[in-house]
Formats: sequence, C-alpha cells, structure tokens
Amino acid sequence: MSISDKSRKAMEGLGLTGYEIKVYLCLLETGSMTASDISKKSGVPYSKIYEVLNSLEEKGWLESDSSRPQKFFPKSPLTALEAMRMRIESSIRDSRNTIMSELMPIYEKSGVRERPEIWVVMGVYNIAAKIGEIIQTCQHELLIALPQIAEGIARSIQPTLRSLQEKGVKINVLASEEANPDTIRAISRVANVRLKNNMFGGGVIGDSKHVMILISEGRSESGNFEPTAIWAEHIGLARFAKDYFHYLWADADNRGGRLSDVNSDTRRKYSNKTSIF
Repeated sequence: MSISDKSRKAMEGLGLTGYEIKVYLCLLETGSMTASDISKKSGVPYSKIYEVLNSLEEKGWLESDSSRPQKFFPKSPLTALEAMRMRIESSIRDSRNTIMSELMPIYEKSGVRERPEIWVVMGVYNIAAKIGEIIQTCQHELLIALPQIAEGIARSIQPTLRSLQEKGVKINVLASEEANPDTIRAISRVANVRLKNNMFGGGVIGDSKHVMILISEGRSESGNFEPTAIWAEHIGLARFAKDYFHYLWADADNRGGRLSDVNSDTRRKYSNKTSIF
C-alpha cells in the first residue's frame, strides 16, 4: 500500500518511524495479521518486527489479542490521532507546570523583559544603520520607498545595494518624482526604479519579514530636525507594508512613472548638487 509523500511526512512529523509507517499501512490494508506475516508483507526484518509492533501499540496506532499466534489489528487513523492528541496535551500540561514553577520565579527575579517587536529609531545615522542590517541579511527581495527626506540615508547604503544586486537579490525602489535626478539615475543602476508624485514617509522591507518605516522628520533634543522611523521584525507588519508597497508600485506604473518623467524644473533645482551615490 502506497501513500503520498505529504501523508508520509505528516506521519513522520507525529513521531512514527519508517518501519512503523510500513507496518501500520500493511495492517490498514489487510485488517489483522501475525507478526511473521506482517514482517513478510511489509518488508520489515523479523528481528525488528516485535520492537516496531510494541512501539506502535504504545503510541496508540494498533492493538493485539491474546491468541496463539498473537494477531495485531490496526486502529482507525481517527482513533490513533485522537489518542496521540490527548497524550501530547497531557505531556504539555505536565511540562508546563514543571517549567513554570521552577523557571518563572527566576525570570521574574532577574528583571529581564521580552524584547518588544517594534522599536522607534531616530536620526539619519541610526536609521541608516538599522536599514543596513535589513539589507545585509536580505537574500531574496528588497523593497525600498525613497521619499525626498530619505536621500541622505541612501548615501550610506549604496555599497550594500550594489553587493545585493551582484548576489541576484531582487531590488525594487519606489522614489519621489521630486527626488534628486542624479540620485534616481544612480539607484537605477542597482535596482528597478519607479517614480511617484506626492510621496511622504517611506521605508524598507527585507524578505517579507524585516521592515523599517520612515514616518516623519521630528525635532531632536538639540533642536534640529531629524528623521524618525519604526523598525520591526514582524511578519504581519512586513506583509502589510509589502502589500501597500505593491499598491503604490502598481499606481506609479499606471501613471507612467519613469526616470524620464523627472521634470526639467526638478533637474534645474538639483543641477548643482552632488549625487548621493
């Protein structure tokens, strides 16, 4: 009797060995057999058959009678799974009580607290460092929304972007139409770039799990204005941010946002500025 790889892996995930799966499937097909017959039909060596049968009986997948020779019967998959569920839940309860009673007092006494899932990051250099962490660990896809306020941050991450491109990481950059044209041209050498007007905020999403969202330019303790961002290693937030990025990306495409769309006024505005790359 053969089953799909998916079902076989599911049974292995529940703790059944290859021999145990063979024996159970053999019994499931025939109904009842002696140990000798099971060994012959399943291909499990006779020297191992009683060890396998006893293990399956302990795990709740079969039962036996007291006849001579002894016969073994399969339990229904539903009965076996329900028995396993009850054993696992009982084991978890016992383990929970033991662990909680001994380890929780240590945790509470130490004053250690769980790391928050979301952090507030302020300042160009702090934000750039955190974005650098996201980029350096990225292996598949990097999404960047680059508003005008973030151009200073882009300067520090350019070498890493180039390195990712060389590794084959997909990089999509959504930039403001008001951004420095030299910046846009430089970014386009290492990424797919689309332009969008009326951009505010921005952010970086790495591999659909790390996210940095630029939210504003706040006033620092020294009185200067500096960017503020939130950073999270949170799949739910990253998924939401990615969906919104793709929405803006499609909208920019529909508007025909291209590098050539940067208007002449904007080019003149930045003509004397140095490229951030």
